[in-house]
Parts: sequence; C-alpha cells; structure tokens
Amino acid sequence: MAGHSQFKNIMHRKGAQDAKRAKQFAKIIRELTVAARSGLPDPAANPRLRSAMTAARDVNMPKDTIDRAIKKASGAAAGDDYIEVRYEGYGPAGVAVIVEGLTDNRNRTASDVRAAFSKYGGSLGETNSVSFMFRRLGVITYPLSVASEDDMLEAAIEAGAENAVSTETAHEITCEVEAFFTVRDSLETRFGEPESAKLDWRPENTVSLDEEKARTLFKLLDVLEDHDDVQNVYANFDLSDELAEKLSA
Repeated sequence: MAGHSQFKNIMHRKGAQDAKRAKQFAKIIRELTVAARSGLPDPAANPRLRSAMTAARDVNMPKDTIDRAIKKASGAAAGDDYIEVRYEGYGPAGVAVIVEGLTDNRNRTASDVRAAFSKYGGSLGETNSVSFMFRRLGVITYPLSVASEDDMLEAAIEAGAENAVSTETAHEITCEVEAFFTVRDSLETRFGEPESAKLDWRPENTVSLDEEKARTLFKLLDVLEDHDDVQNVYANFDLSDELAEKLSA
C-alpha cells in the first residue's frame, strides 16, 4: 500500500486519539477560517467551506464550534490571517515528501520544517522539486451502504469522475482537480453528503523501505504531522505487509 494511505494506517498505532483531538480541532478551525474567507460564509455557495465542514464533522467537532469558527472568520475583527504554504523535500532513502500548511508566520514554519527534514536525514527542496512524482486528484468516499459497486461507478462516470473503486470499507471516487466540485456536487445530489471529499496527492511511483529506514521516516512524518502549522503530509513510500504489521504492533 502506498504512503498516502499507509501513513494514516501507521498513525493509528499510537492509539492516543483523545490526546490529539485539541490539535486536530485547531487544524480544522484554521481550514474553516481560510475557507470562510475565500468566499461566502454560506457552505451552499462555498465548496471549500463545505469540504472543511465535512472534515470537521468527521472528527466529531461540535456544531457550535464549527459555527463559531465561521462566524469569527467572517467578522470584521477576523483575527489571524493564515497563508497557504507547501514544502517539498526528500526524507530517508530518497522518499519524496510534500507538506501542506496554513501559517500566520511563513518564516517560522519554513524554519521548523527545514529543521525536521535535517534532523532525520532528509533535505528540504524547492517548490515542485518532488510534486512531479505525485498526481493531484480529487478523492471522494462514500460508505458501501449507499450504492452497489456498479451503481456507484456508473454515477461517478456520469458525474465526470475518472474512476470509482470499491474496497472492503468504502467506495472511492477519483477525478481531476478541475472537476472536483462538480463531481462531488453531482454525487451529493444522488447519494447525500460524502464520507469525505478532498484534494489529495497520490504518488506515481513508490520507494520500498526496510525497517530501519521506515522507522526513521515515520519519526520525520510524526514531527511534521504534529506541527501546528501543518495540515497534510504526503510521502511516496511503500511497505511490505509484513513490515507494516510489525510497525503497527
């Protein structure tokens, strides 16, 4: 399994979800803030805000917390201004890493990200130094209960998606970035609100890791993920099932 999803599976090994909730909420509130300011504060007229609200509900953020964040972002005294940033570099064993963030201090965030790469044997590169190894896609997921595999595939293609794949746990629909909101809105009309809907970086090729390199890489990814200014981390590594199980133990 490739790094973009494998990393999330590995992250579950920590089992400290409650301790992370406050940090998780803070990151989503930043996204709600930026999304609300990027357009109207009405989710029906602001696709990015709608996606942020879906992400908030996915982690059981209380409705009043969501509403308060949107109201604050829309007010005259809106508070912190966040800038969208992206960093790219190489981790241990030449694994390509993309870091997306929202920050109110670009210099601080860049310095912290660079220090993390250096500490774990990696190096921060220029913009687009590794993103060419990934493909930017819209990814929409639905629970299996909403439709059969054939019906979901048919609906996805009609909506303008590239593909729909049904796994053991969900339907996953992928599409070009430009078609993301159109596809999502079309599917939402037919099947209701999706389980998740987001833009993702999917690796075109992967780097196989041994246990030592994998453990070092995960230390880097953990540090990046835990940083307040970081929203998402993607990496193009691959682990054998046996090693993935061992690291998840």
